[in-house]
Amino acid sequence: MSIDWLPFVLQTSDPLFPTGSYAHSFGFEEFVRLSGASGEPALHDFLHLHILPALTCQELPYLRFAHTFSAANDLPALVSLDREVNALKIPSELRAASIRLGSRRLDILLKIASTPLLCALAARIAAGEMPGHHLTISGAQYAAIPLEAALMTYLYLTLSSYCVAALKLIRIGQEGCQRVLAGCLQRAPGVLRDSLGVQRPLAGCFNPLLEIASMRHQTAFERLFIS
Repeated sequence: MSIDWLPFVLQTSDPLFPTGSYAHSFGFEEFVRLSGASGEPALHDFLHLHILPALTCQELPYLRFAHTFSAANDLPALVSLDREVNALKIPSELRAASIRLGSRRLDILLKIASTPLLCALAARIAAGEMPGHHLTISGAQYAAIPLEAALMTYLYLTLSSYCVAALKLIRIGQEGCQRVLAGCLQRAPGVLRDSLGVQRPLAGCFNPLLEIASMRHQTAFERLFIS
């Protein structure tokens, strides 16, 4: 099997790729404040109890849908899917963060690896027909690579983003983050496999604690992260 696509995926998954994700904790900052937890157990429990289930039931299934529509060059379906993703992100801060990351990713991709599909998405976003969430843009970017590779890449990016935020929020070093990340990645094949069985009518995740934390973060007296 050809892996000609691998170098570009590695480039766009590297921390050097300037999407601005380092400025976001995606709800983790206020979650730490509310729970009072710290150290490796806090990050471990947060990822295993909140993020991996969300990836299984919502994020990875929707990435799969976006990948399928992108591979088929079905632009109307992608627009509709992006609006659905927008509706599922209830806290406005998480919604804005997702759109901001999507905008940054799309802008850079258009400069270094433009495709007709990405140009068409940019035009729809500019016309106000869709918000342009990071998940949708990622699905369009990964259209030419195997689905399993796209899902695993997105899963890793999600987990690593929380680990980067954890270094600033809790008492944990880089080795601690790597231990927690390794534990999550051991579950990754099962998460990916389970996500493939989630059909669109049932895709979604009830995660009220993280959503409440994100809503409280909007009016926090002090904070380190945008979201």
